[in-house]
Amino acid sequence: MLKPPSLLEVRDLVVEFPARRGTLRALDGLSFDIAPGEILGVVGESGAGKSLTGAAIIGLLEPPGRIAGGQIRLSGQRIDNLPPAALRRIRGRRIGAIFQDPLTSLDPLYTVGQQLVETLRTHLPLDERAARARAVELLRDTGIPAPEARIDHYPHQFSGGMRQRVVIALALAGNPELVIADEPTTALDVSIQAQVIDLLKRLCKEQGAAVMLVTHDMGVIAEACDRVAVMYAGRIVEIGAVRDVVHAPAHPYTVGLMSSIPAMNEDRERLAQIDGSMPRLDAIPVGCAFHPRCPHAFERCRAERPVLSDAGRTRAACWLVDAAAERPA
Repeated sequence: MLKPPSLLEVRDLVVEFPARRGTLRALDGLSFDIAPGEILGVVGESGAGKSLTGAAIIGLLEPPGRIAGGQIRLSGQRIDNLPPAALRRIRGRRIGAIFQDPLTSLDPLYTVGQQLVETLRTHLPLDERAARARAVELLRDTGIPAPEARIDHYPHQFSGGMRQRVVIALALAGNPELVIADEPTTALDVSIQAQVIDLLKRLCKEQGAAVMLVTHDMGVIAEACDRVAVMYAGRIVEIGAVRDVVHAPAHPYTVGLMSSIPAMNEDRERLAQIDGSMPRLDAIPVGCAFHPRCPHAFERCRAERPVLSDAGRTRAACWLVDAAAERPA
């Protein structure tokens, strides 16, 4: 079976932040693809570079952050080197964004209808009346009750879950090919989380859009995603189908993440934990960045940086994988 062409291609992406004492490398050689209709989950501890990856793709890096290497392609077109005006035309029309806090994504001085209509008219050839009708349709599609009335309400008149639905409606307004969803279910109760996940899955199924879902919640990953990329210190340490990464992880960091999730069918007094913490950008160790926290680290881990390679059903950046492959059967 032929692999479908990628909608998003990220190759050897490097993001740096110039500082007084040198340049800090926040993303270091990041590479992955997302196919049309696929949801790729990106998971890892705070500081791993998950949100930064999304910001780099949509061209919203906070200064002085900059893309210092690599390429980002959308449907074969390189977009990381576009001038700001050209990137703005892509952002919103071909790439939609859903951010963690809907209050920071919505202007409190304008009704949600005004914001939707403005977005629609910016990216689509619609007059005021047609844009308003489409805005009502978007609110209805995202589960806002009585959208004809709610369209004239202000953001503060919506609950947190309803505001997040409005943000999703804004992200979908231009019928985007790609949606970057950065922690879209954080701070929402479980029932609302499930509804947001269903919305994203329906988007992929009905529109063939690709979704990059950034989260720290493995429950959300398991429910929503087709594949998952595990990030650590600005690099992908393991990537593969969700079921394979969850049930047969190859990288010690992924193993630690999976072991820290409570299992409903096990009786354990204490959850496993990964000792230590994510390294600072100015103190990333030589070799494998995870080796100071890894219980299986050996000399090669401290000297050489591993690259992603086949690890059974997944791909992992770990010298243990190489050692296992070299071991005689």
